[in-house]
Amino acid sequence: MSKKKPPPAAPEAAAFHAPFSGLAALREALPSVPAVARPSPPRPARKAPPRVVVRLERKGRRGKEVTVVEGLALPPAEREAWLSELRRLLGCGGVEEEEALVLQGDHRARVEAYLRGRGVGRISRG
Repeated sequence: MSKKKPPPAAPEAAAFHAPFSGLAALREALPSVPAVARPSPPRPARKAPPRVVVRLERKGRRGKEVTVVEGLALPPAEREAWLSELRRLLGCGGVEEEEALVLQGDHRARVEAYLRGRGVGRISRG
């Protein structure tokens, strides 16, 4: 018995196996690349507060240590930005209580280094 040979492949069947072959012809129809927009000039950074108090607290927190940063005379939006950056750099949680930043854990040395880098004049330990 002889086996039946499959019919020869039709041109449509060949295109089925190469799904992106028709895209080369469409490349010329694409619009040209637009010019890159210039970034806006950076806003001048607000002057850092002249004096800040950094202290460790345990009272009223069930024995958990927190680092408290007080004396930041900054607007609420900028204070929130500083808190967000500190949380990211230190890898800890933190909140804003009244006008103080409260960070979970003892991070006094690292917070002081951060504040010096931001241009704070005097850092007191409370």
